Amino acid sequence: MTTPPDGSYPQEGFGPAPAPPQEGIGPAPEKPARRRPTVLIASIVLAVVVVLCGGGGLGAFLLLRSVESGTGAPEPVQAVDSFLTAVYADKNTGEVAQYVCADSRDSADIDAKINEVRGYAEQYQDPKFDWTAPQVSDQNDATATVTTTVTLVTADEKTADQALTFTVVENNGWWVCEVKG
Repeated sequence: MTTPPDGSYPQEGFGPAPAPPQEGIGPAPEKPARRRPTVLIASIVLAVVVVLCGGGGLGAFLLLRSVESGTGAPEPVQAVDSFLTAVYADKNTGEVAQYVCADSRDSADIDAKINEVRGYAEQYQDPKFDWTAPQVSDQNDATATVTTTVTLVTADEKTADQALTFTVVENNGWWVCEVKG
């Protein structure tokens, strides 16, 4: 091995210096960084959540709403007056059910009340029922509170009064849902 004139020794593994880059020739351009589809995934997840929540909400509404068969009374007072007529004057279970909301339309309870009213004929002489004009004491778009007093008068001049408070709901007309008294 010969020593170069400047006295330095060549280093192994290093070749000659690279040639200066020429136009059009050179390292390949870098590929742009791969974009992650986070926006797409987030959009899909959001769409699925909206569909599930919307569908679930609609399903719950359809299952839980009270479905009334027919049309209720046009006003709360008329619903109560028709209910009272069906119970105390006509003593007709089927007719009573036409004025009671679906949530409270229990035929056993209605039959029991009608049988109680019919039983007064055996217990008293010629019982007659009358009631004061129903009055709305509170009302909004969905519910109303209606009050009246039912009076029982017998042929032997016995009388009994009972104050009643009705909760009436609006759902395709007005329906009696609760009676307190």
